[in-house]
Amino acid sequence: MKNETFEEKLEHSKALLEKLMNPEITLEESVKLYEEGLKNIKEAQTLIEEAKTKITVIEQANQNTGDTL
Repeated sequence: MKNETFEEKLEHSKALLEKLMNPEITLEESVKLYEEGLKNIKEAQTLIEEAKTKITVIEQANQNTGDTL
């Protein structure tokens, strides 16, 4: 399975939420979708943290060379 981008994870989360809002969904399906959604959100948060780290590294490198953005 390929790694989803942050944007793909958001779209996937929206799709899961729509499924969860279906009044005809079973409890078992709801729990599965909820669990999948939480996993998806955690992975998206990890991507955000990785992006923040990269930005911090770039900014520090930029400060060390005296350049400005």
